[in-house]
Amino acid sequence: MTELPLAPATKPARPFFSSGPCAKPPGWAPENLATESLGRSHRSKIGKARLQYCIDLMRELLALPDTHRIGIVPGSDTGAFEMAMWTMLGARPVTTLAWESFGEGWVTDAVKQLKLDPTVLRADYGQLPDLGAVDWSTDVLFTWNGTTSGVRVPNGDWIADTREGLSFADATSAVFAYDLPWDKIDVATFSWQKVLGGEGGHGVLILGPRAVERLESYTPAWPLPKVFRLVSKGKLAEGIFRGETINTPSMLAVEDCIASLEWAKSLGAGGLIARSDANAAALDKIVAERDWLGHLAADEASRSKTSVCLTVAGADEGFIKTMAGALEKVGAAYDVAGYRDAPPGLRIWCGATVDTADIEALGPWLDWAYATAKAG
Repeated sequence: MTELPLAPATKPARPFFSSGPCAKPPGWAPENLATESLGRSHRSKIGKARLQYCIDLMRELLALPDTHRIGIVPGSDTGAFEMAMWTMLGARPVTTLAWESFGEGWVTDAVKQLKLDPTVLRADYGQLPDLGAVDWSTDVLFTWNGTTSGVRVPNGDWIADTREGLSFADATSAVFAYDLPWDKIDVATFSWQKVLGGEGGHGVLILGPRAVERLESYTPAWPLPKVFRLVSKGKLAEGIFRGETINTPSMLAVEDCIASLEWAKSLGAGGLIARSDANAAALDKIVAERDWLGHLAADEASRSKTSVCLTVAGADEGFIKTMAGALEKVGAAYDVAGYRDAPPGLRIWCGATVDTADIEALGPWLDWAYATAKAG
């Protein structure tokens, strides 16, 4: 029988490396949440004020111009992105980019649900499609940061300034972790369960002026469920972007998000980005020092700094399950197995709510888990 390896002496202080919901901010505690809005209607004076405050904090941190609306919507990032698709697509041809599972999901929606016959530009996991091949006379759907593949677009330079179509960015693992060019993005969606470490179930929809123009000038051919309706009597339902949500939000989740945003504000947008960058660099050092570990995203310029996906030499799904299970059992790392549709590997969240010291402490534990899985 193969002798099991000795466990490292030091564990990550906060072994939370899930890619969603992600680690809470350092120092987070439930007793620190404001409670005045709990048990109150979201349409009460305090309910609407807290929702508006949440939106205002997001606008300040993202340095969003006044021309862009921010709305809190149901269904997490998925709900927000589908809301945008169902209400705005169909006015002109569509191009969809897919290099991981969520991008493929938008392809499925466009083809099978909306019957749009889009142009589809695909790439394998770990790669990007040819961004130069995008036709900007069409509406373009893409993920800014592929959570399940660890591949991101390197910047916004490939998005045409003179585009006729709208740019739809599923940016759920990118907002607050990168300096996004908002003049290039007509529609952006995210969930605060990612970089902010918030609770699941709520999405955020950001609309630029060209998206608002589309909503007010175009009516889709298909019926829209109530939770998707962004227009009333031909005009944008502005209340949605002032905290008057379409459906009932969890005020506890909103207060939790506010707490994360106030923590983020104490660091500033640059501080959030710096924390993600430092975490990704620490994990990259771990990878570079191990010949059995690699990056699924081969090109560093398009490698995620939040949802970092790793390859493990010779590993199949069972091997990865053993590694992740061993780490969880001893409390050294939680939720590090790659996404179910991705090639077998590890996925380590490196967003701003993770401490770099915990990434650094993870390296020896990955060695231990690899040796444990090989020992059988």
